Formats: sequence, C-alpha cells, structure tokens
Amino acid sequence: MPQIAAEYGLGPGSASLALSAATLALAVVVVPIAMLSERTGRRPVIVVSVLVAALLGLVLPFAPNYEMFLVLRVLQGVAAAGVPAASMAYLADELDKRKLGAAMGAMIAGNSLGGMSGRLVTGMTSDWLGWRGSVLLAGVFGLVAALVVVFFLPKAQHRPKRAPSGMKAALKDPVLLSMYVVAVLLVGTFISFYNVAGFQLTGPAWLETLVFLFYGFGSTAAAFAGRLADRFGRGRVLLLCIAVLALGALASLVWVPLGLAIVTAGFFASHTTASGWVAARAPSHARGQASGLYLAGFYLGSSIGGTSGATAYEEWGWSGLVLVLLGWLALAAMLAQNSRARVARESTGAMVVLPRRGRSSSPSIMPTETERVSAGTSTTIANGSGPPS
Repeated sequence: MPQIAAEYGLGPGSASLALSAATLALAVVVVPIAMLSERTGRRPVIVVSVLVAALLGLVLPFAPNYEMFLVLRVLQGVAAAGVPAASMAYLADELDKRKLGAAMGAMIAGNSLGGMSGRLVTGMTSDWLGWRGSVLLAGVFGLVAALVVVFFLPKAQHRPKRAPSGMKAALKDPVLLSMYVVAVLLVGTFISFYNVAGFQLTGPAWLETLVFLFYGFGSTAAAFAGRLADRFGRGRVLLLCIAVLALGALASLVWVPLGLAIVTAGFFASHTTASGWVAARAPSHARGQASGLYLAGFYLGSSIGGTSGATAYEEWGWSGLVLVLLGWLALAAMLAQNSRARVARESTGAMVVLPRRGRSSSPSIMPTETERVSAGTSTTIANGSGPPS
C-alpha cells in the first residue's frame, strides 16, 4: 500500500480505499448473494465467484489510473462475495453441528494462509517488479487457487431449505444480532492494525512484508479455537479470544511486531468462534441469510473500520489508534458476554431435569445440544438419586 500511496500522492487514509473499496462492495452484496445461494445451491455460487474474482485480479494491475483501479476493486469485491456468502452455510448444511466448529476453524485457517501467501507474494516482489507486477503475480496465484476449488469442491448432498421467513429469523434473534456487530468490531480492529503497519514499520518493502508471516499464527489459532469452541462453548472461548486481541493491542505499544503477532492469532480465533456460533445457532431455513448478515458486518468493518483506524492513526499516532481499538474490543466483549448469558438463560429456562424414578414431565421446548454447549451448561440427566453434574 505505501507504493500505491506514493505513486498517486495519497495519505494513509486515502490509500486504504484501495483495500476498502472491494470489502465495502462485498459488504453491500453479500446478503443478496447469500439469499441467491438458497435458490441455486451453495456450490454453484462459490465456483462462479472464485473464477470471476480471479479473472478480475489478472486485469487489476493494468488499470491506467487510480480511479479505474478503484472501479476494478469494487467489481472484484462484488465477484468475490459469493465465497464467504455461501461457504459458511455450505459447511453448516453438510456437516454435523458437533464438528462444525472444527470445520469453520479449518476454513478460516485456509483464509489466513491465503491472505498470508498473497501478501508475501506482493510484498516480497514489489521492490523488483513494482506494485503492478507483484499484483499480477498474486492474480496468477489466485487463478490457480480458483481452479482447485472448481475441480475439488465436493458436490452438495443437501439442498438448502427455502422459507420466506428466513430473513426475519436471522434478524430477530438477539444473539445473532450481537454477533453481526461483533464481526464489525473484530475485523475493524484487525484491519486497522495491518492497514497502517507499513507506515509504522521502517525498512525495505520485503522486510516489512515479513510481518504477514504472522498469519501463520492466525491459521493455527483458528483451527485450535474451533476445536475449543466445540468442547467448551462458543461464548466462553470468544471472550478469551477477544482478551488475546486486547493483549496484542497493548503489546504493540512496546514492540509493534509482537503486538501484530498476538493480534493476528486473537483475531482469527475470534472470527472462527463468532462465525461458528452464527452457523450453529441460525435455524436451518435461515442459515444463508444469517451467514450473509454476519459477513456483511465483517466486510463493513473491514472497509469502514479499517479506514477509520487509518484516520485515527493520522490524527493521534499509534498510541491513539491503540486506545480507539481497545474501546472497540471492550464493546465486542460486552456483546459476547450478553449473548453467552442469554443462551445460558434459554438453556436453563427451557430444560427440565427428567428423573428416572417417580413422576416426570417433558418440557415444551428442549434446547439443542449445540445451544447447551455454547452456554456452558450441563447436558446430564439426573437418575433420581442426586443432582445433575
């Protein structure tokens, strides 16, 4: 990004539009495309999306001016929207919920590795090829990845369940609504750090790019967090991950690379946990809409939050940016705790312990195992001789 800013005479806030344009466009169209996947199926949307986005990536470095560059970035964002819009729902449709957290973790770990690889390719070659040559090289890498998806993504075994009330269900659940806002805050924090890291660090472009190796920590953390969430509950694990993010923000005041490493691990772990919570909690007829709304928040935070963070850095420096981001994380933690408490109340309020001796009654509403695990409540049935564990 510093090379693009230098070529077009832009400041950090204006240059960040090169990144924000695509993510803002994606945020606008991700919900309609998620709803489209309810009609056409998830796999066709994913395949078309990766191919068109990859082809636009090959055209991008030939943009004659910054305005055309931004237009192509917007189109690329629209084209790429099908992957996140359909992939979360695709996994939720095809997998047992008890394995969903681990699968989400693996998918987001792949996203992390892709982000790291693209940034390494462009950053390590920009000094020799210029930013246009490095972006073209990344486009070739993207086309290869798209072809892998086309030929190896399994065909869906379950058709999406269509219902006119899907969007209503995705919008009336307080826990889902909280996760949409959490997505805005988490990704806004993460992108803000990385958008201005190149301006804060000093040295040749290839050396500064080495910070993107920290995405490897993100991949490991995402996979680990997915398994932890399946075992200990998503609310508890999400709070822990947000705390790690805050720790990374504070550590960056001492040494920026250390802070970026911790922030990266905390972000990808948080994103895995929150997105898995949305996929597991949404009713089957609202998975596409809930996933789309979560991702709309995610990419809205990436575009608006990232640009806001860059502006904060321009005005108040790195310390001021850290204070702003700590405020965002505090709000995310409050929403996560409120959601965890709500799920716990739902579980304890709806569940009746069934004794095996004497009279028994069946509750009218029985929470799912996923909801009880997310809340961290007991799933044990008493045998009549003692309290449940």
